[in-house]
Amino acid sequence: MTDKIQNDINYLVKELNFKGEKKFKLIVLFGLLGDFDSFEYAINLKNFIDNNKDKNLDIFAIAIGNQNGKQKFCKFTGFRQENLIVVSDNKIHNNLNLSRGLDIGFGGWINMLLMLSGVNSLKTIKEVIRGYTGDQKAKQIYSEFDEIEVLKFLKFSGNSFKQVFGTGYLRPFELATFRLSNMKEIIQNWSDYVLHEKYLPQRGASFLLNDKNQVIYNFFSNDVLGYSSNMRNPLEFLSDLIKE
Repeated sequence: MTDKIQNDINYLVKELNFKGEKKFKLIVLFGLLGDFDSFEYAINLKNFIDNNKDKNLDIFAIAIGNQNGKQKFCKFTGFRQENLIVVSDNKIHNNLNLSRGLDIGFGGWINMLLMLSGVNSLKTIKEVIRGYTGDQKAKQIYSEFDEIEVLKFLKFSGNSFKQVFGTGYLRPFELATFRLSNMKEIIQNWSDYVLHEKYLPQRGASFLLNDKNQVIYNFFSNDVLGYSSNMRNPLEFLSDLIKE
């Protein structure tokens, strides 16, 4: 990590008032609010906090979007509104040298579709396939008591996964179902979540800071569905690095 990145993070903490009250701070840069990664990462972060209330961690995030999108995003994901800043462009992302994703000159939609097919986003296809095949080394998403609605005509309970595939691991179709639910929310509120299509390929990053605001961990995403270095356990770095 360069001194410039550390200085830029220090500036963000001060400028956006990311003070926090706890020993560690996680600063996340999402791309668009309506990005698959933004939704999935935000839900995982919310669940992490719910399951680790004793962790000495404040979480802040920046996303490209507007206030309407922010309100809907936080309502759907459970991410705290007061800890999410929305911006109208990707200047902060560019200052931190985050990946802009693919740009072949035909607009954000084409660039995103190509990335979803693996072009300039090599890990995406593997991650998409994992969503359908399952993963014995990853945790399950749904409990047997969850009520799942993917489409208006497709509603079922989490018990369906238990009956067919058992429990204790990421079952086939489980992650794909979770992502389809997120996609439904994005499409239904497209104009609120997608400020401008040109930002669809924009990737994000994560910065974990200690009590002196020194960056002790960082990750820059280059792939769609690649917001962590370990997608089997995306928040493993928090469990490993945050110690009371």
